[in-house]
Amino acid sequence: MSGAMSGRHGEAGAWFDAHLDLAYLAVMGRNMDAEPADAGGPDLPAGVTLPSLRRGRVRHCLATIFTEAGGEDPRIGYPVGDAEAANARGVAQLEVYQRWAAEGKAAIGLAGPAVAGPRMGILIEGADPVRTPGELAWWAERGVVAVGLAWWRASRYAGGNGSVRMAGDSGLSRAGRDMVREIDRLGLVHDLSHLSDRACDELLSMSDGRVMASHSNCRSIMGDPGNQRHLTDEVIREIGRRAGQGKGMIGLVIYSRFISPRRDKPEDGRATVEETLAHVDRVCEQTGSRGCIGLGSDMDGGFSARRLVEGVDGPEGLETLAAGLAARGWSPVEVEGFRNGHWRRFFGV
Repeated sequence: MSGAMSGRHGEAGAWFDAHLDLAYLAVMGRNMDAEPADAGGPDLPAGVTLPSLRRGRVRHCLATIFTEAGGEDPRIGYPVGDAEAANARGVAQLEVYQRWAAEGKAAIGLAGPAVAGPRMGILIEGADPVRTPGELAWWAERGVVAVGLAWWRASRYAGGNGSVRMAGDSGLSRAGRDMVREIDRLGLVHDLSHLSDRACDELLSMSDGRVMASHSNCRSIMGDPGNQRHLTDEVIREIGRRAGQGKGMIGLVIYSRFISPRRDKPEDGRATVEETLAHVDRVCEQTGSRGCIGLGSDMDGGFSARRLVEGVDGPEGLETLAAGLAARGWSPVEVEGFRNGHWRRFFGV
């Protein structure tokens, strides 16, 4: 990795954010062309719009297609098990990204020249919109680079991280196992962030493909062994093992509730930089490397900018994290790796 982080390794000072729910925000009513203060939409105050991403130098991101099994809002929700309804919700979000690309506001595809907005790889967060494993190739042709089989509630393919609290710890279904094989065949990436423990373990046992946790922190720090939203040390170590083969990455999520058990409610205040970077330290300790951790902010992913880490009210504030890593003794090359180099290497761009 060059010290300048130029060329193949990316523009110095730019960011790669591995988890942004951009189309979700658009279909929920946010004006993504406006400044955050004027954008409206869900979970105000807003942090993320296309202008704020440009100012914050987020040059690459994984932009999600997020839908909710059992969700009551018809813009993103669909009846549990209804593949056709899920597909319709997912395609509507894909069309948002296609429209932005046609208008020159962003680009679909992580590789290629710089554009006015971010270059986006599409991440399906909850695979129900893909009606059958055989349909996944259609999505890959349209920019999908990674798939998470479930969100909080179980999908037709796998148990989600809310499975235990709802109705048992479900793993991979038969269709889910077929989907895992198809993801590997197409060379896509598995996202572990919202899988139940059982589904995660089964996936890791049956696939030696590329895996990431696009937006996950450390369960050991959160102090709740039953909360499957966060990564166990064992899974962190397995991701680190695969990272040694170029096949594993973790994205730090900067939602205060997922950083410290002391920040569970808005009245608890925002997580500090120290609390946040403790998760980075833990990942590095467990993997023995600073090379498989980057950003997966989940900024505005169902919460307002007031719930982000202190000093980060939007993409421009991400420099707070870079400064914190430098203060911890990270070299300029290592900081640039966290910013964008590790994710770019993982995706080969």
